[in-house]
Amino acid sequence: MSLSYKLISRSLTGLVLFSIPVISVIAEPSLPAVIIEEAAGGGKSYSLSIQVLALMTMLSLLPALLLTMTSFTRIIIVLSILRQALGTAQTPSNQILIGLSLFLSLFIMAPVFTEAYHEAYQPYISEQISADEALQKLQVPFRKFMLAQTREDDIGLFSRIANHEPYETADDVPFTVLMPAFLTSELKTAFQIGFMLFIPFLIIDLVVASVLMAMGMMMLSPLIISLPFKLMLFVLVDGWALVMGTLAASFVV
Repeated sequence: MSLSYKLISRSLTGLVLFSIPVISVIAEPSLPAVIIEEAAGGGKSYSLSIQVLALMTMLSLLPALLLTMTSFTRIIIVLSILRQALGTAQTPSNQILIGLSLFLSLFIMAPVFTEAYHEAYQPYISEQISADEALQKLQVPFRKFMLAQTREDDIGLFSRIANHEPYETADDVPFTVLMPAFLTSELKTAFQIGFMLFIPFLIIDLVVASVLMAMGMMMLSPLIISLPFKLMLFVLVDGWALVMGTLAASFVV
């Protein structure tokens, strides 16, 4: 066995062992994630259980869960509209906008994650509750967050599409109705915030375009002249802090 193969094997083994606490969330505590067996020649072999398959499945669903159950959608849309209003093309880049959205979403969702950790994850790894009970408890903080941000009209829309009777309480709303209603409400709110952000920059564009036309400079693009003024206005009012603060405050119930 070559040295590189040994290093790769040890790295994979360490990664698997490090992932055991994470894998235990989605499997029964009595089912081991890694089975260590004695191999020929005095060595050891490692075999993985179905938990790894479940873990990889969960990882593939993470982007969908990020979009459908967190504040990420509203934030990334508002930041994209803001970049377009500034007229800075690809500045900030998509990677920076996504990074800002991820970390701001983590900040906003921190109370939800903390409640889910204490109410579902800790009792489960302590074998105080079963996997089904942990899943039910895990849904509670996310349902509370999503319902607080979802309009009743959107819930009613998707309940009528699904031919459901009117719900008596918020707890009766199924996730199959809550998720699309939550996304619809997030899109509405994001475009409302984006519209308010667009207005001052639009006024600057109109003023610059009117001045250029009055001076007979119709061949000069107004965007070239208005861009420095928009950047100066955005910096003077501490625009990034205002936008981030407004987005974070928009999720406070």
